[in-house]
Amino acid sequence: MELKNAVAVVTGANRGLGRHLAAQLVQRGAKVYAAARRPETVDLPGVTPLRLDVTDEASIREAARIASDATLLINNAGASTGATLIGGDLEEVRREMDTNFFGPLTASRAFAPVIEGNGGGAVLNVLSVLSWLHPAGLGSYAASKAAAWALSNATREELAPRGIAVSALHVGYMDTDMAAAVPADQKVSAAEVAGQALDGIEKGLPEILADELTRQVKHGLATTLQPNAA
Repeated sequence: MELKNAVAVVTGANRGLGRHLAAQLVQRGAKVYAAARRPETVDLPGVTPLRLDVTDEASIREAARIASDATLLINNAGASTGATLIGGDLEEVRREMDTNFFGPLTASRAFAPVIEGNGGGAVLNVLSVLSWLHPAGLGSYAASKAAAWALSNATREELAPRGIAVSALHVGYMDTDMAAAVPADQKVSAAEVAGQALDGIEKGLPEILADELTRQVKHGLATTLQPNAA
């Protein structure tokens, strides 16, 4: 997909990776709706702030009505509570699933007819290496990202006949607020990840693996999931 003159909606665009994605899209010549629950917190030049709460279906529908010229949806907004699946607060588990799975699903359902009506385009879902790696201490987050991986794979097949490509971005720790407690040498630059993500959209890649950890884990799936030889 050509990003120059594309019309992008980026959720969670007021900070972190979403802010870098929005800024770099502007640099590449796209029109950008920078979506956030509080659009007044969007301070990027050259973008159009857009109110969108991924846990509020009415707000998503209204955003799709306003951004009626969209050709690219980037489902970036996410939540991480640190809840475990058995001992954690069930409301926190529900919040992560609402934000990380139902949010992208609802946004994709709302924007698919918009993008199709504008001649086709793409959807990018921002996922995680934890789509495939499921430590108990981050069980709720990992489960929501695993569900979002399934969402990406299924909607890729469903939307292809409508001229909409679906890509999934997988990455480990980035230098964002969500990973503030992680040592700096274990994190990758959010700006670099944004660049890789946009390059991947332009190339039509179904999956974009943004760091070495993610590439190693994905490669390991092919061997660890093989049945034992007789």
